[in-house]
Amino acid sequence: MSSFKMPHKFSFRTRLFLAMIIMLFVAGLLILGTTSIQYERQRENYHLGRLQRKEAQIKRHIESLVQKYNLVYESDSLWEQHESDFEKVNEIHNIQYSLFKTDGSPLLIYHSPLQVIANDYVLDPLLLNKILESKQGRYLEHYTADIDKFHASYSLLKDRFERPYAILFFPYFEDVSFSENELNTFLENLYQIYFILLAGVIFIAYFLSKFVTRSLETIRVKMGKMGLEKKNEKIYLKNATREIDSLVNSYNKMVDDLAESAEKLAKTERENAWQEMARQVAHEIKNPLTPMRLTIQSFQHTFHPDDPDSEKKLKDFSKLLIQQIDTMTEVAEAFSNFATLPKANFKSSDLVEVTQMAIHIFQHDFIVFSSNEAHIFHDIDRSQWIRVITNLVQNALHSVSKKKEPKVGVQLLSEPDQTLISITDNGSGIPDKLKNKIFEPKFTTKSAGMGLGLGIVKSIIKSHGGKISFVSTQKKGTTFTISLPKKLN
Repeated sequence: MSSFKMPHKFSFRTRLFLAMIIMLFVAGLLILGTTSIQYERQRENYHLGRLQRKEAQIKRHIESLVQKYNLVYESDSLWEQHESDFEKVNEIHNIQYSLFKTDGSPLLIYHSPLQVIANDYVLDPLLLNKILESKQGRYLEHYTADIDKFHASYSLLKDRFERPYAILFFPYFEDVSFSENELNTFLENLYQIYFILLAGVIFIAYFLSKFVTRSLETIRVKMGKMGLEKKNEKIYLKNATREIDSLVNSYNKMVDDLAESAEKLAKTERENAWQEMARQVAHEIKNPLTPMRLTIQSFQHTFHPDDPDSEKKLKDFSKLLIQQIDTMTEVAEAFSNFATLPKANFKSSDLVEVTQMAIHIFQHDFIVFSSNEAHIFHDIDRSQWIRVITNLVQNALHSVSKKKEPKVGVQLLSEPDQTLISITDNGSGIPDKLKNKIFEPKFTTKSAGMGLGLGIVKSIIKSHGGKISFVSTQKKGTTFTISLPKKLN
């Protein structure tokens, strides 16, 4: 089952850089689009204006010929008699036009759109109706066929009583190639300017984003190094913006508050530690003092110099007092040892030899030692290592009830990268609810004792770079395992 991964988050610098580039890119597209649309509109207006001026010239010329020859409402034959004069209009103005009657039939045809030719040179009734109903007496049509693509103006020719007698058809062809080349040249120059501007803005945006986020990066690095148990450094920035300066001041105030809180916390922890230590010492000292008091009181009432057993009673009394005093001495030594462990003196030693030496202190046949190698060398403090083994073996012996014969096994297993030391007993085991407390300094399951042994053991093993763990089963026993890493050459 694959683990869920948080989506990658962009930094503020990257977002700022991309935002500037996107803004420029969008602005460039808007400029190019607006420029193209504006250019097309200007071009359209220019050609429509030119069409209108050209049409007015042709219209005046034709109306002068109509008046000259008095052709209003005359027959087609009379118009055809002066056809040469009307045809010269094309040559003079370098254009081609056509004349239709008001019913849409042809009068003089020099140029007509394909739709008109296909309709026997007769104007479509719908088109004719639009021309006649136009308020200005003029209708503009745009033909977009592949072959015929042009603007066409249909204008009514009227007599002096404003009555239409003919329709002037004037097609206007744009020089598309010229206008397109002109537009392409303009856009190409605009593209070049835009890309130069884009490259410049990318360069500026990179350094600007770096400059803007430099202060934030400094704050982020400082905050990442902040800790409760270390001395935190304040931030001092020159020429910082108001927002950054406010953020820096907040951070510096947080550093001061954290230092003050850490000092208060340390003071509180020290006070609590001393109070707890004082309570524990008082409790442990009180345990032997009570029987000592009772023994002395009893001795005062029962002792008589003339008693034949007085010497024996005095010896028993002295022995009991010495035992209680020894107990109090052990209490003091245990607390002293736990408070300050001596600095370890590491030397290359044979772990097999030192462990066997620690076991021989007990002189018990039911302690079985084994090792998979005759010699296993490690850098250890011999005295501290003996203390570890004796403490664990002693705990193993104490865990076995008096009704049961103890069996303790000490085994050394040398592996390529580490050495494992296990101490196994057949005791009552450790309850599940107590397993998390077994290495706490003041924890113990024994009625007598300080509960400091395993805490010291763990500290010693940790100073040797090792680890200690245990496995315990109720009423079957416990196995403590120490792992010491080897130095790999």
